[in-house]
Amino acid sequence: MTIEKAISSDHQILTEITKKSKAYWGYSDEQIENWSQFLTVTPTYIETNLVYKLTIEDKLAGYYSFLYEDETTVKLDNLFVLPEYIGKGLGRILMNHFLLGIDKTIVDKITLNSEPNAELFYTKLGFIKTGEIETSIKNRYMPIMELNIKTEQ
Repeated sequence: MTIEKAISSDHQILTEITKKSKAYWGYSDEQIENWSQFLTVTPTYIETNLVYKLTIEDKLAGYYSFLYEDETTVKLDNLFVLPEYIGKGLGRILMNHFLLGIDKTIVDKITLNSEPNAELFYTKLGFIKTGEIETSIKNRYMPIMELNIKTEQ
């Protein structure tokens, strides 16, 4: 198992992972298609943001990406694993990789907009719900979450 920086040519497989992972939660093919612009990872996105991929035995199985909101705050923009790996610890492995990297910076806060079905995952990692965003699906809200981290040793 390896985690390394994604390259722009990974965009199609990262998009496929995103869509399959989102569909895991029971969203219809039509809904996934309606969200296509939000679920598509472009070469430009990979080139302009920090995107890391997880590979198991030459198979790209998951990834995460983040961006700086300001000097001390980052936003975890994506964290997806293929459905066959959901619940097997790969999300936690990706989060640990992310957190270890962030720990070496002056960042003191991580924010994210969670898939409603993944809120418990982030809560178990110490994230706190600070609000919510209404989505295009009636009565569906995405939790806004944050984690304050220590930057002092």
